[in-house]
Amino acid sequence: MGEAPRELTIRIGREELQIRRGYETLSIINDFCAGLLFLVGSILFFWSETTTLAVWLFVIGSVLFCLRPAIRLARRIHLGRIGAQAPETARDF
Repeated sequence: MGEAPRELTIRIGREELQIRRGYETLSIINDFCAGLLFLVGSILFFWSETTTLAVWLFVIGSVLFCLRPAIRLARRIHLGRIGAQAPETARDF
């Protein structure tokens, strides 16, 4: 049969864990706000009187979606400065 899966042990210091959690929380809040702006903007497109507001909400939501990679980059730089060794993937947040 196949080889048994190996165990993976990752040691994360207290400071590193706080940094990871902080950036993850920021990313979640950012994504939630962007999604909410797109949802409200979509609803506002049903009425011609609110079209301008809908467009502005889409623009602001788009800016928030553009901030997501900036948050990831800031996190990676911050973790690199403290010497974090654990690999980072897109699944992290």
